[in-house]
Amino acid sequence: MDKIRMSMPVVEMDGDEMTRVLWKWCKEILLLPFVELKTAYFDLSIQNRDLTDDEVTARAANACLKYGVGVKCATITLNKQREEEFGLKRLYPSPNATIRAIMDGTVFRAPITVNGIAPLVPTWKKPIVIARHAYGDMYKAVEIATDGGDAVIACGGEKRTVFDFGEKSGILLAQHNTDESIESFATSCFEYALSQGYNLWFSAKDTVSKIYDHRFKEIFQRIYDEKYVELFKRRGIEYFYTLIDDAVARVMRSQGGFVWALKNYDGDVMSDMVATAFGSLAMMTSVLVSPSGAFEYEAAHGTVTRHFRRYQQGEETSTNSVATIFAWTGALKKRGELDGNERLVEFADDMERSVLSTIESGYMTGDLAGIFHLDGVRVNKLDSKGFLCAVAKTYRELKERK
Repeated sequence: MDKIRMSMPVVEMDGDEMTRVLWKWCKEILLLPFVELKTAYFDLSIQNRDLTDDEVTARAANACLKYGVGVKCATITLNKQREEEFGLKRLYPSPNATIRAIMDGTVFRAPITVNGIAPLVPTWKKPIVIARHAYGDMYKAVEIATDGGDAVIACGGEKRTVFDFGEKSGILLAQHNTDESIESFATSCFEYALSQGYNLWFSAKDTVSKIYDHRFKEIFQRIYDEKYVELFKRRGIEYFYTLIDDAVARVMRSQGGFVWALKNYDGDVMSDMVATAFGSLAMMTSVLVSPSGAFEYEAAHGTVTRHFRRYQQGEETSTNSVATIFAWTGALKKRGELDGNERLVEFADDMERSVLSTIESGYMTGDLAGIFHLDGVRVNKLDSKGFLCAVAKTYRELKERK
């Protein structure tokens, strides 16, 4: 097969541990044999983040804004134990949080559905797309541990008492957001729902957070009333706000097929819940959409440390690479769309079909083998590299049939 050429690069952000291994194999087995891959490469391993004082993460995010498309491997989010393990200079922030803050986008996460893997919630028939606000809140919070005193919050000449600890010890956390970022979030959600023909839900807790969460609710409603009421009516879809506890109950009774917009922390938690209920955390797409029109695709799971330890000891692993593959195909598809490169778009589509076809034929990694059932199909558990080779074989067969 003639290799597909690229006119513009994709920003490539390498990562950590087992997902870094899968990243390398995915390129070697599924991409480089078929595409003259052009990337702007950034090493976001924890070692290089420490070496560059985390400047590399900011450079990668700005490159995504410059080139319009990026793809990111899973990276280590540090805690104290990991800081000590690697002997780091300091406790660096989550690279995902840094990239999201710079790009000021919205994260859309959707399950990768495949015949033979039924959702744990029997009523779910269609995907549930989580739209996660990707700025501020818990991920840009300021925290203090105190041994006593009067805690206050002050801004713009206004001052409020938070709590008088007296001589008691305790903890404090302050978080923020901006109207501009919330407006971008809301607009991205409305546009995405329109493009997919899905209803849009937004949920928060304005009965408790009467200023902070209420501002989100207010901005969503204003933008909907000003710009999207008629567009949604013509598309035959609706938008509504509901309290997050009510939304959770509705989600569990729903058939799926909608976009669920959530604040940053809520979206982080609920996307993992939805992904697991649909089959696996490794079976979810994730794309960060910037208001400027830049896109960053990633695997929406961790670095699979437990498998990496086994890999280091020379043992075989059966690590699911589907989300990593779909991060690459999503980025290449978007690059092709932006550049008018139809062959690149076709390659990405065919590679995704090949992944699903491989699984539906009974060839999969261990996490799926225990939950897969399709009449007449025998399950074959493959190791990490074996699954990628099986997908490559399916892809070649698909191209030969064409």
